[in-house]
Formats: sequence, structure tokens, C-alpha cells
Amino acid sequence: MRFDTRLVHGGRRPATGTGDVVPPIHLSTTYERRVQDEPRYFYGRGENPSREELEECLAGLEAARFATVFSSGQAAAATVLALVRPGQCVVSVDDVYAGTDALFDLAACVGVRVRYADLTTPEGIAAALADPDVALVWVETPTNPLLTVVDVVEVCRRARERGARVVVDNTFASPVLQQPLALGADVSLYSTTKSVAGHADVLGGALVYQDPRLHTAVRSHRTVAGNVPGGLDCFLVRRGLYTLSLRVHRQVASAGRLVERLRASPLVGAVHYPGLPDHPQHAVARAQMSAAGAIVSFDYHGGRAVELLDRFALFTCGVSLGSVHSLVECPALMTHRLVPAEVRARRGIGESLIRLSVGIEDSDDLVDDLSRALADGV
Repeated sequence: MRFDTRLVHGGRRPATGTGDVVPPIHLSTTYERRVQDEPRYFYGRGENPSREELEECLAGLEAARFATVFSSGQAAAATVLALVRPGQCVVSVDDVYAGTDALFDLAACVGVRVRYADLTTPEGIAAALADPDVALVWVETPTNPLLTVVDVVEVCRRARERGARVVVDNTFASPVLQQPLALGADVSLYSTTKSVAGHADVLGGALVYQDPRLHTAVRSHRTVAGNVPGGLDCFLVRRGLYTLSLRVHRQVASAGRLVERLRASPLVGAVHYPGLPDHPQHAVARAQMSAAGAIVSFDYHGGRAVELLDRFALFTCGVSLGSVHSLVECPALMTHRLVPAEVRARRGIGESLIRLSVGIEDSDDLVDDLSRALADGV
């Protein structure tokens, strides 16, 4: 099956005796068993049919052997970090999601060393991997919120030489636009809360990978830690997957129009979008992504960011991304507010930086909304 067909049919099992086209929601936390038998299902913290259906579908989207889903993207990321031993080193791209920053701080408390690095050049990658204790390379591409693109193939090639795993946070791109495992990564990480579920009504996370030994470690950690999604959450994420490709392609088309409008405004400075020919990593983005995505960041020079945020009518001021609803935020004041000011300044996340997450509304209405917000700032 091709990708869009797998979105609909992947992980689907005929419902015994009823013929349900849509798989039923399994809510039970425990299962009947005979003491002398080895049960297929034992307890909801370990097994759930709705969870397994979602995992089979997600694995199939990247031609992977395994996927493991979690109660949130943070829970998925925390599980990856929990497999790094004290004294080992994690190398991370230096423009990373603020929640990942916070997880790195927790990892440092138990003896894991974290090193931030510029992974956009071969020289930067080589220097970052010079540490003999590097066990994991953490790539986020495109990054949040500056839309920096990392060459996944190059990172994976050099990481393999050092015996290090590579995890790619693929939340911004989604499996529609980028397939990290095909590029050489060991793990694709998702906050399924975002584009995968797509409706801003369920939290979730996922890890997708090939290695059976990693699978054993990930599943064991999840069962012990208990950071599992329930049957209804899994059903909602699976339902979102049916329309993932349709939503993402519409969002990308609208993002392109909004980028054009931003570039034409005298109140806008730099526009951060991998689809632009003058984006520093445009060639890399074209090589590893099928399209540039539905997230756009820009520097606003028409006054205070909070005043601009208040002028939008269709773009809701709020955190998160990838929803059917268009969202706007100021990372320095919202998603990245807990990142130390000096770190934000070093990364280029000032209070004039605005991030748009483009939804599925009519693109003409979105362009009009952006134009009105910008015009009121003149």
C-alpha cells in the first residue's frame, strides 16, 4: 500500500462478529484470564488493543518494525533519554524545543552530559561528535521556532562511525513530509498531539524504530513508568491519521501564501521558512523533505509583539501547532518563556519573533487576517 492508503488502512483489524469498519475503542484496564494460561492481554498499563492498532499504523507509515505510543510527546522524549546511562553524552542541535531543554536539565541531574552544538555544517557535526562518550545525537528538524534544517543523512553517517544512536524529532514535518528512518535515523520521535492527531483535542507521543533490543528497552520502561495513553486517546490519534496527508498538504499550500504576504510587508524583517530559496538550509530541506511544512516564523518590526497577537481574528493566540486551527504565538513570551534570557538571545529568539502554525481554513481568509493584523500596526 502507498502512504495515503496506509493512513486509512494501517493497523486496522476486523472486529470479531460485528464487522466494524472503524475499530472499537477498548477501555478495559484488566482482562479475564485463566491462571494456567499465558494471556494475550494482562493489564492496561502494558497491553491495550486500541493502543496496538495505533502503533501498527504508525510503524507502517515509516516501514518500521516497531512503534511505541505514549501519553505525550514529552513522555516519549523522556523515555529515549532514560536509556542514556550516567556519564554518557547527548549531543543536541542548539535550537531545540523548550520542553526538550527541560528534559535535558533533568537528565543532567542524574549524570547524563548534554552538549548543544551547531549541527548544520559537516564541521559542526564532526566537532560535536568528537566526545568519545557520545551515546545519542538529538536532532530536531525543522527546529522550533527558527525552522533551522539539519542534514539527517550526514548526522547519521557520522554518528554511526562513533557508535551513537540518532533520534529525530519529526513533529514539525510529520511523516507526510519527512521520513527520518529512511534517512538513516535510529528513532523517529513525535508529539502526536500536533499534526498526527491534528485537532487539538488529545495528547500523545510516539517513538518509531527498527531495533528489537531498543523495542524491549522502550516497552519495559513504558510499562514500569506507566506513561501510557488510554484507549480513547489512542482512538482519537488514530482517527486523526485518516486525514493527516489531506490536512498537511492544504496547510503547506496556505503557508506558502502567507510567506509571500510576510515578505511583502515593510513591518516584517527576516522570514524563517525552509521553502524560501534564501533559507540557509534550503537545499537540504529540498533533499530530505517533500515540502517545507506549515510552520512559519518571522521578525515583527511594527511594534510590540503582544499588540500584534491581539489583532488577529482567525489565528488564535496559543501554544502548540499542527492543528486544523491556525495559531499564532510569540515564543519568547510563551513556549520558550522558561528558557533563560541569555540562551534565548544566543539562539535568536527575541520578543519580536512570531511563530505561525497554519491550519486548514480558507487560505484567502488567512491571508486577509494576516494583512489586517499587519496593517493595523502601521
